[in-house]
Amino acid sequence: MNTLSLKTVPFVVLLIVLLLSGCAGLSGEARQFEAMDTAVSIPLVSQPDTAEIILAATPIPLPTPVIELDVVPEDVWTQEQAFIDLYERINPAVVYINVGNGQGSGFVYDANGHIVTNNHVVTGAQTLQVRFTNGRIVPATIIGADAASDLAVIRVDPTGLALSPVEFADSSALKVGQIVVAIGSPFGLESSMTTGIISALNRSFPEGTFQVPDIIQTDAAINPGNSGGPLLDLYGRVIGVNSRIESPVRGSSGIGYAIPSNLVQAVVPQLIANGLAQYPWLGISGVEVTANNAGQLGLSSEQQGILISGLVGGGPADTAGLRAANAAGVGGDVIVAIDDKPISTFSDLVGHIVQYTAVGQTIQVHVLRNGQIQVIPLTLQARPSGS
Repeated sequence: MNTLSLKTVPFVVLLIVLLLSGCAGLSGEARQFEAMDTAVSIPLVSQPDTAEIILAATPIPLPTPVIELDVVPEDVWTQEQAFIDLYERINPAVVYINVGNGQGSGFVYDANGHIVTNNHVVTGAQTLQVRFTNGRIVPATIIGADAASDLAVIRVDPTGLALSPVEFADSSALKVGQIVVAIGSPFGLESSMTTGIISALNRSFPEGTFQVPDIIQTDAAINPGNSGGPLLDLYGRVIGVNSRIESPVRGSSGIGYAIPSNLVQAVVPQLIANGLAQYPWLGISGVEVTANNAGQLGLSSEQQGILISGLVGGGPADTAGLRAANAAGVGGDVIVAIDDKPISTFSDLVGHIVQYTAVGQTIQVHVLRNGQIQVIPLTLQARPSGS
């Protein structure tokens, strides 16, 4: 009888059991194979005309799986390259600002060495130095600062510097969901770039007694040190100046705020020319008309606007002849538009006046008076200090 000599390998037992499954059974000697660790001879049942069966105690190799990676969509590569190009083009315009007792970011405004940043970055500066992306460090001086908008302009001597001024976009055309990019020095980590979207528009936050209008909210990671740096659209144009975050900790929680570019363009030229900024002013107090309070004010539920509840004596609105509501809250003019801009909230009113008008300019105020629309010319005055 033919025999097969095997080295003891645990899994061989299973193979043998399968091969001998047609036999009447295994002898007691064969059943002891599992526990053995020496070579044994196991009788095999011969079949007519069956060749000798040789089993090798060698693991059977499994085929190597072929992993096919999905092809990255072309538009993803296009977007990635757009981010790379934007960074390489704009980063040289973004600077690190060292104020001795703190630090922040800024960006080159023009070829004359003017740099835009936040007022709170340079206020109380012990020293003032600017470091460019090529490593060059130069001293800077404060040209003008404005607490009301939290904007400031500093200047470096442009001699020998290859300055790359930024371009601005129209912040009034922004949309929620638009992709944005922030570049700055969070926690002193210079030339850091983050991306996100516009989370909300038309926010406002107080600076003293003044509300900064049309603030941009973004979920792009903005941290301490990003202040004063640019918020950009995908074309690399400045749509805002990163100013603050809302967070229970000293780090990004996905709620960052930027001063809109249209306000920047209204304030910065004044800071360069005069060292300070003036804001147009109506000289009114009022109440927003909504569907909830329109009936109480004697108006239809569809009416929107600002009901004038008070006038500053001698102020622009008082001089123009606008009317305030009486003690019962009725009878006052409701401002529904300024020039061609519809007005329904204080944010609409302040945002338009601050960003798109100037001291001394005459505007057309559309008011609802006694159920009729009237257009009243009003010449804007400078807002009193502290108002």
